[in-house]
Amino acid sequence: LQNTTIMKQQRYGSARQHGLAHEREHGRKSGRRGFLKKMGAAGAGAFVLGNTPVKAFTATPLNYLTTGVSDRVLVVLRLAGGNDGLNTFVPLYDYDTYASLRPNIRHTENNLLSLSNNFAMPTFMDDLMPMWAEGQMKVVNSVGYPMQNLSHFRSMDIWESGSDADEQLVSGWLGRLITEQHPDLLTNPPAYPPAVQIGAPDSILFNDYNFSKTSFSVTQAEELEEVAASGELYDPLDVPDCYHGDQLSYLRSVTNSTFVYSDVLSQAYQGSSNSQNYQYDLGRQLALVARLIKGGMQTRLYMVSIGGFDTHANQPLAHQNLLRQISTQIPKFFADLGSGPNGRARDVLCMSMSEFGRRIEENASTGTDHGSGAPVMLFGKGLNGNGFLGENPDLQNTDNSGNLVNHTDFRELYASVLENWLCLDPNLIDDVLGQSFSRFDLGLNCQAVSTTTPPRLLINTQIRYAADGSIFFDYRIPGSGEVTLEVFDLAGRQLERKRLGRQGAGEHSEAMRPGRWGVGGMFVLRLTWNGHSVSRRVRGIR
Repeated sequence: LQNTTIMKQQRYGSARQHGLAHEREHGRKSGRRGFLKKMGAAGAGAFVLGNTPVKAFTATPLNYLTTGVSDRVLVVLRLAGGNDGLNTFVPLYDYDTYASLRPNIRHTENNLLSLSNNFAMPTFMDDLMPMWAEGQMKVVNSVGYPMQNLSHFRSMDIWESGSDADEQLVSGWLGRLITEQHPDLLTNPPAYPPAVQIGAPDSILFNDYNFSKTSFSVTQAEELEEVAASGELYDPLDVPDCYHGDQLSYLRSVTNSTFVYSDVLSQAYQGSSNSQNYQYDLGRQLALVARLIKGGMQTRLYMVSIGGFDTHANQPLAHQNLLRQISTQIPKFFADLGSGPNGRARDVLCMSMSEFGRRIEENASTGTDHGSGAPVMLFGKGLNGNGFLGENPDLQNTDNSGNLVNHTDFRELYASVLENWLCLDPNLIDDVLGQSFSRFDLGLNCQAVSTTTPPRLLINTQIRYAADGSIFFDYRIPGSGEVTLEVFDLAGRQLERKRLGRQGAGEHSEAMRPGRWGVGGMFVLRLTWNGHSVSRRVRGIR
């Protein structure tokens, strides 16, 4: 009975025939976006941390060397609304069942491009064929999570937070990653924005533990273009020649001063150009990302977004237009990044994300309602080959709601990308995701594209207490070298520095006495070995 109740709750509002419940679901999502806009949280490029605008950069004791491969970039492609995976990659192995359940929205066999013995994509996606043929595209099937939630609002939060279905988190998985790698981000931001987000003001992907964004965030591509082109969002000189104009000019200058990354954005933007003729809003977003990457921005995380995938009615044309945008603009993006020894295409991986798939059978409005398991698309040279991974969707053996069964936990992909693409320490990844997930073989390899992998240093997040008040930090170094251990508060003030001399490879432990530091709750520990550093925020000082 309990399972039946949960199943009904998950389905309630997932289809148009649910009437008021369905409208309430969409209203809830719109209401949240409107609230964020009113509060300024989604406003034009403002970089606000801890509700305080960051206004300047200064040299601080905490100059972190971010772990991982420094030239690798991850671009998250957000497909808002719930992409219909069965009409994106048609199951040839059970085409008769597919066609019988979708008599009005199916893709006919003469309008399909075969990608393998089991799958084909619509002919209007043919611009992706060169990337497929060159081994720069993969698809992971049946991705989702246990107890699938069919609410747009809740399911996207689950995908972006990396939480369990029954767990409420306000932080995003990439926001936690940024916070763990930059423990003093609130007071001493790095020289480049840790992440750039275009669109999706309701997204929590880059939120830290306190619901503050760690990304440079704009609601529309035009806003980022304005900042990147001029170094300012508002023109303080384009004002009336009067007292009111003077006031307006001053206010615009003050507003622009809060956009702390406008200079580096402008330098990267002005220092490069686009070689491709992009179309659509998605193309405009990707053109900006390409230009920033080519211009030397050392930002490693980006998100672009395309909406409209909630295809309850008149799906064929709407879905075709959306998939055409992806299939035409993604190849332009990688072509723009360039190949060869000086190109950046080899350094970029793009991964799609959508809150859920669609139901197997079409509805009475020539559309599909909210479903579950769906494919995740990956693009990039680092994939080292094409292919379909994971369990094939089973159209006949469904879950209790009649939806496709999820076989791959979406967090397995997150963990795999972080470890095998960004080359981060497995222990850090498990901390960020809250538990350890199996790694998925995506063909990624830390050595396959780049040779700049730094040493793997590790500071354990747990500390051990001794009866005399001392605390012990455990750490690991990859080889013999000079080691220094430093402790800072979150304002960047050095609390202690210990030169430990030359140590051999392996596990080590060091004792410190925190009583004289005068801080509680959190501090930052930095380990330096042969000039390489790793910093971790550690909790639990008693």
